Amino acid sequence: MTDDRTRPDLDDQTVEALGKLSEALETVDQARGFLYAFHQLTGKADRLLQESVDLFREAGATPLAADLERDLVGRNVIADRWTFQVVEDFDENYWATFRAYDARARDELAGGDRHVFEARMKQRERTAGHPAHEAGPALDE
Repeated sequence: MTDDRTRPDLDDQTVEALGKLSEALETVDQARGFLYAFHQLTGKADRLLQESVDLFREAGATPLAADLERDLVGRNVIADRWTFQVVEDFDENYWATFRAYDARARDELAGGDRHVFEARMKQRERTAGHPAHEAGPALDE
């Protein structure tokens, strides 16, 4: 990694391509967060469902409780899978591969530097000398 995060040695097209790849990975990271939320919410729903089954049973609605327990408690949310399996598959087969290509692109083209596109944008948009617009920690103007 270099001290100059703007990487003046790189052409604009390469920096833009790295920026788009980074943005795409950030979007995948957001999707992963939603997938984990889906996993957690579905698990919570199943626990609540189990509580409702117990309450129906206590209230005398035994046939309904039995049907809910048989057909819905612990049911696969996607064919042959619980959500933890979906999360694991996503992580191992998509997210990890995406991250590896992002790292490869940065290593091969930018010496491992991250967010070069953003560093250039910051340099263009900051007000030189303004105390809240420093180039970065311990970087000279």
